[in-house]
Amino acid sequence: MPPTGQPGRSAVPATPSTDPLQRERDHLASSRAALRVMREDVESLDTTDVTGTWVTAIVLNKQIEARIAALADLAHTPLFFGRLDYLHAISEELAEGATGESFYIGRRHVHDAAGDPMVIDWRAPVSQPFYRASRTDPQDVERRRRFGYTGGELTAYEDEHLTDPAETDAASALLAAEIEKPRVGPMRDIVATIQPEQDEIVRADVGGTVCVQGAPGTGKTAVGLHRVAYLLYAHRERLARTGTLVIGPNDAFLSYIEQVLPALGELAVAQSTVQQLVAHVEVRAEDDPAAAGLKGDARMAEVLRRAVRAGITLPTEPCVVVRGSRRWRVPVHELTGIVEELKARDIRYGAAREALPQRIAHAVLLKMEQGGEAPDDRVQDAVARNAQVKAVVKACWPPVDPAKLVHRLLNEPEFLAACADGILDEEEQRAVLRAKPGRSVKTAPWTPADAVLVDEATDLVQRTASLGHVVLDEAQDLSPMQYRAVGRRCSTGSATVLGDLAQGTTPWATADWAQALHHLGKPGAHVEELTKGFRVPEEVIAYASRLLPAIAPGLAPATSVRDAPGSLTIDRVEEDLDAAVVAACREALAHEGSTGLIAADARIPALAEALDAAGLGHLTPGTETTSKARLTLVPASLAKGLEYDYVVLDEPAAVVAGEPDERTGLRRLYVALTRAVSGLKVLHAQPLPEQLAAVPAPVG
Repeated sequence: MPPTGQPGRSAVPATPSTDPLQRERDHLASSRAALRVMREDVESLDTTDVTGTWVTAIVLNKQIEARIAALADLAHTPLFFGRLDYLHAISEELAEGATGESFYIGRRHVHDAAGDPMVIDWRAPVSQPFYRASRTDPQDVERRRRFGYTGGELTAYEDEHLTDPAETDAASALLAAEIEKPRVGPMRDIVATIQPEQDEIVRADVGGTVCVQGAPGTGKTAVGLHRVAYLLYAHRERLARTGTLVIGPNDAFLSYIEQVLPALGELAVAQSTVQQLVAHVEVRAEDDPAAAGLKGDARMAEVLRRAVRAGITLPTEPCVVVRGSRRWRVPVHELTGIVEELKARDIRYGAAREALPQRIAHAVLLKMEQGGEAPDDRVQDAVARNAQVKAVVKACWPPVDPAKLVHRLLNEPEFLAACADGILDEEEQRAVLRAKPGRSVKTAPWTPADAVLVDEATDLVQRTASLGHVVLDEAQDLSPMQYRAVGRRCSTGSATVLGDLAQGTTPWATADWAQALHHLGKPGAHVEELTKGFRVPEEVIAYASRLLPAIAPGLAPATSVRDAPGSLTIDRVEEDLDAAVVAACREALAHEGSTGLIAADARIPALAEALDAAGLGHLTPGTETTSKARLTLVPASLAKGLEYDYVVLDEPAAVVAGEPDERTGLRRLYVALTRAVSGLKVLHAQPLPEQLAAVPAPVG
């Protein structure tokens, strides 16, 4: 059907085709041509006459390079995915009362030679009704059109007439096809399939922190990434100055999501794991769960605060400053007052140490003025650098090296006892102390939890720089001290916190979001719950949800918009489990898309050997799948956040047994059960966990 009313802002070929599908293809071709012209215009810019210095030239050229990269036309990424036909004109330049204006909605803005938009950025206000308009609230949209693509070629379209009472609601076939499209390669954006409840989170104001409790398959990770893209669009100057950061659970996860933002035209967002953020020391050891839990406990923040300040002492002698032929004496009681006043103030240790010589110098200047001299600021700075003043500062407020301090705290029972008095009991102190201390900071057996302690101590000495916005994914697995480390990175900015309490697989996993947000320093954050799944088929999510009463009794079970009969099979294997797993992988690979073989970490070597013997090449998590390499062997500990078209799950009982306790093991199993998009096959030789076996399961 041709667009209703005026063509408005949407450009059409000079001689439009009578075939509506061809008209849309023509518009796609015209838009791609316009995008090429936009890129060529930027590439042809000559900056030789507009740059003042070599510094400004470098900055300008980098900005131009970034703009060129953002205007890249990705061949297999649709330039637009929808169209809105409004009942009334909304552009200011059109005549008042004009009707029928159309907008093509896509991943980036494209305009023609006259500057008129051919594609509107999905983040623009005019695009919002594409995600939120409905028959009950059409938002002045007469028709919403979705486009279907094969590769980069436009092959279909689908219309919803939101103001036509004769048209009934029907599930979108193109929307379902986009969600179910085979997954080969890194994670894709969901810009064409964002749902109203997701869009509300994406477009939430930059000034507030949002926490998303999302069941598997609800798109919480994608929502967080699209929120970053939206905020960079709506507040680009602010966030370009303060920076944005995406924090994921591991490198495999970051590799999987790294192409989402570039596909949306955003290239300047940093990615990191929590461990990379706190890499002040070289981690070469692991704590047992009890020690790791204690080191991650929020009480350690006060222990460290005491340790940092443990070296502060009050002066015992006056400070005498000699200038020329005169001597100026600051008595002990004045020095004591200065030190005690700085101790009482809630400022960083390092900032107070920098202020102390200036405060002593100011006391000297007052005495000089009383003696008839007229000193200025230069004299005060000179006095602050005086050897006697420096000696007082060193004695009363000694320098602190955070790594050395934590090293001492973990090695010296007496020092730990003094700093932890009334906070940790004797048994807890023994658990925190190292069994085999390293001789120096460089050779010490630092653990991941130790590195977080060093980060806390570093911040107590010198304030950590804050970013404008931080996205924290899989947040349920962080300890209170890790939350504090992340919170320091957005203390003056906002955050998007993403997670699922049911998928918490660390011994210290958070029990509720209010507690986590408190440790993050964002107690007033709004918590949004997503329970409608789009990725995991209903049959699979219903099976996995049998574990919820044991792992997260307060959470509502997720539902799925996708009903895929036959998507789940459970087979008991009586003889050779490895051979059955290999056969299941072959069967899954007969389908289009990616296949993930998920197993307990201890089972990975044996399965890798079985796959190799069968001639089935396989990848490791974080390695990008391709059309020729579609099988990934995934340790259960790395499965979180990943997704595959087909999943073969090996021995659920082994997944549970691989964790320190049953609840954590069942949560790990819940993660593994919810990674499939099209089909899940569970193979087991041992009895299934009772939570899954209690209700008769579908048999393959």
